[in-house]
Amino acid sequence: MKVLVVGGTGLIGGEAALLLKQSGHDVTLMSRKPSTVPALADMSFLQGDYVNDDMADGRLQGFDWLVFAAAADIRNLPQDGSVTPADFYTKANDEAVPRFFAAAHAAGIRRAVMVGTFYPQVAPQQIGVCPYVTSRHNTDVAVRALSSEDFNVCSINAPFVLGHIEGLEVPYISGLVEYVRGNIPGLPLFAPQGGTNHISARSLAQAIRNALEKGESGKAYLVGDENYSWKEYLELWLDAVGNPQDLDVRDNDHPMFPNVIMFAGPGATVSYEPAAEDMAVLDYERHQIRGLIQEIVAAHGGNR
Repeated sequence: MKVLVVGGTGLIGGEAALLLKQSGHDVTLMSRKPSTVPALADMSFLQGDYVNDDMADGRLQGFDWLVFAAAADIRNLPQDGSVTPADFYTKANDEAVPRFFAAAHAAGIRRAVMVGTFYPQVAPQQIGVCPYVTSRHNTDVAVRALSSEDFNVCSINAPFVLGHIEGLEVPYISGLVEYVRGNIPGLPLFAPQGGTNHISARSLAQAIRNALEKGESGKAYLVGDENYSWKEYLELWLDAVGNPQDLDVRDNDHPMFPNVIMFAGPGATVSYEPAAEDMAVLDYERHQIRGLIQEIVAAHGGNR
C-alpha cells in the first residue's frame, strides 16, 4: 500500500514509517521539513503543514493509507503569552486535525490511524478542565466521527512513549540521560510522586501497522505496556548509566517530569492493562522499556 505518515520525521511517526517500509509498504513522510536522519531521509517526502495548509491542491491523492502522528502538545505551545492554551489547541487540534482527515477522505484515502493520547480515556475528569486533555478528546471524537463505509478511521491512544532512532536527536531524552548521570548542576536526583504507563515507540508502531490492516473503524484503542512508579522508572535509568540509587520520593516539582506535563494531575498514578480484545487486534510486543533504556544509554555513551 501507499502510506502517508504525517509527522513521519518525529520519533513516533518515524518508527511507524520504518516498520511500514520494512513490512513492504511504499511510505511517504509528510512534515514541514524533510528529515536528515539517514534511515528516514531515504524515504519519499511531501511537504505539508496540516495546521495552515488546506490540502486542496491534490497532494493527498494517490495514497491508500494514512498515519497521523502530528497533533500539537505542550512542546508546541508558544511560551510568550501570545495565545492562550485553549485557543492554541483549538486551532491546532480541534479544527486542523479533523479538517485534514476530511481532506484525506476526499482525496481517496481508505484507511487511517490517528495517534492520540491516553488522557481522555484514563483521566476523563480532566476533560473540560485541562485545555490539552479537552482538545485531544474533542479531536479524537471528531476524527472518529468521519468513519464511513469507504473511510476506515480509528485512533491509537498512547501513554508516555519512549524510543530511539539512530541519528534522531530528542533533546528531552538526552537531558534525561545526563540528569540520571548527575551531570546537570543544581538538579537534585529524586522521584516525583505517582507513576504512569509507558510504551516503546516500536511497540506503538506495531499497533499502528496492525490497526491499519485490521482496526475497527470508529474505535478508540487504548494501548500501553508497563506500569511504573516514577521512582521505579528513574531507577531503571540510574541502573543503566551505572549510578544505582534508592531515590527519595518528594512532592516537589520535578525538573524532568514537572507538574505542567502531568495532565492526570500532579502525583497521580495511572496504571492499567490493555484490553485483551484490543491486544488480539493490535498484537504488539511488550516488556520493552528496560531494554530500550539500556539501548538509549548505550547510544549516549554507555555506562560511565
